Amino acid sequence: MKCSEVLGQLFELAPVELAEDWDNVGLLIGRPEKEIRRIYLAVDATDDVIEHAEAFGADLLLTHHPMIFKPMKKITGDDFIGRRALELIRNDISYIALHTNFDIACMAEAAADRLGLNDTEVLEVTHETELVREGLGRVGSLPRIMSLSECAELVKKLFNLQHVKVFGNPDDEVETVAILPGSGGSEISCALAHDADVYVTGDISHHEGLDANMQGLSIIDAGHYGIEKIFMEYMQNYFRKNMPEMAVRSESAEIPFRIL
Repeated sequence: MKCSEVLGQLFELAPVELAEDWDNVGLLIGRPEKEIRRIYLAVDATDDVIEHAEAFGADLLLTHHPMIFKPMKKITGDDFIGRRALELIRNDISYIALHTNFDIACMAEAAADRLGLNDTEVLEVTHETELVREGLGRVGSLPRIMSLSECAELVKKLFNLQHVKVFGNPDDEVETVAILPGSGGSEISCALAHDADVYVTGDISHHEGLDANMQGLSIIDAGHYGIEKIFMEYMQNYFRKNMPEMAVRSESAEIPFRIL
C-alpha cells in the first residue's frame, strides 16, 4: 500500500480538519508514492525510537507528537530535529504524525472507555455541527462512587502507572470525572464548568493544582505520557483490523523519565 493510501485511511480515522490550527499533522517526511509494508509506532520521534524503527526495517514511522512543529529554515545535523529528519530521510522512512486530530477523534473517548466512564460528553468542544460535537477530553460518571484515593489507584491500574500526583483530600468522594490525556492545565475551567469532582490529566503545575482544588476540583496528574501512551495500543489494534497485511511494532510504553 502506498504511503498516500495509508495516510488517507488514517485521516478517515482522525480527520485532518479536527487538528488545532497551531498543530502539524500528516505526512511530515517522505514520499507519498512509497510502498509501506512495515510500520513502527511511538508517542515521540526520539533518537532511540528512530534507531528502533530502523532496526525493525520500518517503511513508516507513525507518532502521536509531531517532531516538526515550527517551519524550519534549514535541515542540518547541527540540531537534534535536523539530525533526526536526516536520519529518517537517509533510511527512506516516511514519517506521519497524528496529534490533536487524534486527540479529538480517538484519544479522549478511548481514555474515558478505559476508565469505565458512563454517559460521557465532550469536555471542551472545538468543532460542532447540527449532528456532532467534537472536542478535547471527556466528562462522565464512574461505575460507582469512590474515594479520591481509590480513583487514583484505579487510574494507576488501568493505565499501568507506578505513580500519579494528586491534589485533594484522599478521602473525598468522587463520581463525576473529567479526563484529558496529555497536557490539561488550560482545560481546568472546563472541568469546573462541568461540575467534575476530579480531573484526570497531565502537566498540572503547582499553582494550577492548588487553585483547582480551592475551587472544589480534585486533580489526578498522570503525567503527559501516562495516558497518551495508549496511542500505540490503539493504533496496533487499528492496523490489525484495517490493514492486517502490515507488519506493525510499537515502542515500549515505559515512562521516559525516572522518579528517584
